[in-house]
Amino acid sequence: MSSQEEILSDGRFSRVARDPRFWEMPEKERKVKIDKRFRAMFHDKKFKLRYTVDKRGRPVNYTSTENLRKFYALSESDSDLSEGDSKEVTVKKKKKKKAKGKGEADS
Repeated sequence: MSSQEEILSDGRFSRVARDPRFWEMPEKERKVKIDKRFRAMFHDKKFKLRYTVDKRGRPVNYTSTENLRKFYALSESDSDLSEGDSKEVTVKKKKKKKAKGKGEADS
């Protein structure tokens, strides 16, 4: 087989490298941005289906949530908020544990 460079240097196929119809889609634009209102679809049981066979009848072991993660992404402002919320929750839990530990030591 010819290498990719040889194919692109061939005059018959030279326009393929310059034509935007044949460019690969950028990673940022590949996934559809999902608003925070629809964040539940990534972890809600109503959206989760377990597949045992693919469309050709071959056995597979994946769920519909994996497909959702492949095609959809949380919008950046929402993902920042969700990460911040999770950090705040962990900080609050640590503070509660420290407060309980101090309260137990006093009694």
